[in-house]
Amino acid sequence: MEKISGRESAILSTMNTSTETRGLELTEEELEGNKRAGEPGHSQGDELSLSTHQRKNRQPFVKLTLFCHTHAGLFKRILLSVLCVAYAAYFLAACILDFQRALALFVLTCLVLIILAHRFLKRLLGNKLTKCLKPFENSRLKFWAKWAFGGLALIGLILWLALDTARKPEQLISFGGICMFIIILFACSKHHGAVSWRAVFWGLGLQFVFGILVIRTDPGFIAFQWLGEQVQIFLSYTVAGSSFVFGEILVKDVFAFQALPIIIFFGCVMSILYYLGLVQWVIQKIAWCLQVTMGTTATETLAVAGNIFVGMTEAPLLIRPYLADMTLSEIHAVMTGGFATISGTVLGAFISFGISPASLISASVMAAPCALALSKLVYPEVEESKFKSKEGIKLPRGKENNILEAASNGATDAIGLVANVAANLIAFLAVLAFINAVLAWLGELVDIQGLSFQVICSYILRPMVFMMGVEWADCPLVAEMVGIKFFINEFVAYQQLSQYMQKRLSGVEEWIGGEKQWISERAEVITTFSLCGFSNLSSMGITLGGLTSMVPHRKSDLSKIVLSALLTGASVSLISACMAGILYVPRGVGVDCVSFLNTSFTNSSYETYVCCKELFQSTSLNGTHGPSFSGPWEGNEFSGMALANCCGIYNHSTCV
Repeated sequence: MEKISGRESAILSTMNTSTETRGLELTEEELEGNKRAGEPGHSQGDELSLSTHQRKNRQPFVKLTLFCHTHAGLFKRILLSVLCVAYAAYFLAACILDFQRALALFVLTCLVLIILAHRFLKRLLGNKLTKCLKPFENSRLKFWAKWAFGGLALIGLILWLALDTARKPEQLISFGGICMFIIILFACSKHHGAVSWRAVFWGLGLQFVFGILVIRTDPGFIAFQWLGEQVQIFLSYTVAGSSFVFGEILVKDVFAFQALPIIIFFGCVMSILYYLGLVQWVIQKIAWCLQVTMGTTATETLAVAGNIFVGMTEAPLLIRPYLADMTLSEIHAVMTGGFATISGTVLGAFISFGISPASLISASVMAAPCALALSKLVYPEVEESKFKSKEGIKLPRGKENNILEAASNGATDAIGLVANVAANLIAFLAVLAFINAVLAWLGELVDIQGLSFQVICSYILRPMVFMMGVEWADCPLVAEMVGIKFFINEFVAYQQLSQYMQKRLSGVEEWIGGEKQWISERAEVITTFSLCGFSNLSSMGITLGGLTSMVPHRKSDLSKIVLSALLTGASVSLISACMAGILYVPRGVGVDCVSFLNTSFTNSSYETYVCCKELFQSTSLNGTHGPSFSGPWEGNEFSGMALANCCGIYNHSTCV
C-alpha cells in the first residue's frame, strides 16, 4: 500500500465516514419507499457494496485535489514564469519590428518594472538605507546642510535669471509677478511670525524645477507632449460610445454631446484604476515626496496630492476619518489644493476644447507643491497637529467586488458631474448674457458704448495679467478670461480661449476693426496655466457643502477659512502662469516664408498669416511701376504672385 501523510489520512477518513453515513441514510430512505410502494427493495449489503465502490472511485480525485492544493504555489510560479517569458518575447519582437510604433508599450513596461524594482529594493535594502541615513539626523549637521543647500539654490537662481533673461528681458516681468504675489499673500497672512519658510521655498522650488523639466528640457517637453497626445488618442475612443447613443452628427457639431461624454468615459477609467490601487499608489508616492521635502503633515499632503487626479470634493474623502481632528491650517491647505487644481475627469473635457494637453497636465501637477507652499504662507500652523508621522496614511482600495462593478460605478457617478457641468454652463452663460445686457443698458444711459462684464475685467485685471508676463496688447483679452474664470466658471473661460486659438490657427487677421481677434502663443500658454484650477465663486459653495457633509460639527471653522483658501488657490494658478512666463520658449523651427509662399494656396492658416504679414512689410508701392520687394523677396519672380495670393485672403494697404 502507498504511504499517505497524516493530513491526507485525516481528510480521507472524514470523507469516507461522511460517504458511509450518506450511503446508509439513502439506503434506509429507499427501503422505506420501496416498502410503501410494494416493490422489492435492495438488500443493505448491496448498498454498502455500492458505497464502497464509489469511495474507491473517488480516491484518485481526492488525491489529485490534495496534490494541487499542496503544490499550488509552485504551479502559480510556473504559470507566472511562462507568462513573463511569453510577454518578454512579444515585447522584444514589437520593439525590434518598429520601436516608434511600440513606444507606448515600452513606456508602460518601464513603469511596471520601476514599480517592481522599487518594491524589491525597499524590501531588500530599506533597513540598511535607514541605518546609513542616521548620521544625518544630527541637528548641527542638518542645520549647516540646510543653510548650504539654501545658499547654493539662491546663487543658482540668481545666475540662471541673469544668464537666461539677458536674451529675453520680458521674462523678468514674470519673475517680478511671482515676487508681487508672494508679498501680497504674506501681507495677508494670518500669523506672520509663524510662516514656515521651508514649506514656502521648497514648494516654489519644486514647482520651478518641474517647470524647467517640462517646458525647457527637450526630453521633458517631448515626454509630456507625447503623454498629451496619448491622452487625446485615449479620449477619442469616447466617440464610439457617444456616436452609438446620440448619433455622429450631434457628436461632431454639438458641444454637449462632444465634450460631456468624455467626463463619463474618464470617470469610468479612473474608477477602474482606483479599484486596482494604481491611483492610490501614485498619490502616496507624490505625497511622500512633498511631505519629506516641505515638512507638511501626512493628511494635508495626501489630500493635495490627490487633487491632481480627483476633484475638490473627492480628494477630502481620502482623509475623511481624520478631518475631525485636523487643525485649521491643515484644512486650509486641503481647501487650497482643491481650488488650485482640476480633476482628471474635467481635464478630458478641456482637452476636447483644443487646449494643449501637455500644458494642462503640467499645470495641474505643478499646482500641488505651490498650493501647499502658499497655504502655509497665508494660514501658517500655530496648533499642534496629530498627523506629523512621516510614515503617511494607507489608502484602501475600492470597495467594489470586481472590475466590472468598478467601471459601472465610475460611469454612474460621473453622470452627476456631467449634469453639474451642463447645468452650470447653461446657468452661468445665461447670467453672463443678462449681466452684459444690463451693463450695456446702463452704459448707454451715459453714452458709454459696449460696456460689459468682460470689458470691466479687462481694465481691472490688466495690470495683474501684465505682471504674469503677457504682452500689453494681449492683456485685455487674457484679463477677460481670468475674470470669467474667477467670477463665472473655468469652463466658460477655457471655451473662450479655445475660440481665440482656433482663430489664430485658421489664419484670421490679428486686428479687425481695431479689435484684437486672437492672442500670441506665449499668451496662450500663460493663460492655460492661469485658468487651470477650480478657484471661482461657485466652487466655494461646492467645497463648503462637501466638507460640511463629512464633518458637520466643524461648519463654523470651514466657513471661516473658505474665502481665504479660495483667494490662495486663485493665486496658485496665477503664480503657475508666472512660472510658465519665465520658462516659455518658442518651440520648432520658424517657417521659411519664401518657400512657403512659392506655392498656390487658397486656405488660410497661421503660417499663411505670418508669411503674408512679412511679405506686406517687405513690399512698397512705386506709383505706376507696381510694387517693389526688399529682403528675401527681392529678385524672386514669384513674389508678385505670392503678393496677389496674400491680397486675395487679407486686406492690406499694399493690396490697393
